[in-house]
Amino acid sequence: MPKGPEKNTKNKALHTKLLNRKKAKLQEEKKEKALRLKALVAKMNQQKNTNE
Repeated sequence: MPKGPEKNTKNKALHTKLLNRKKAKLQEEKKEKALRLKALVAKMNQQKNTNE
């Protein structure tokens, strides 16, 4: 009895590496966005305090 088509494992390592790189990039962008937002909030709070 045939067990079905063979699995393609040739490019699996390359694909995993690519996905890990993509995941790391997205995580880095998320961190940078959070830092920018934090800086913006701090700046706005400072402006608000100086206006009062």
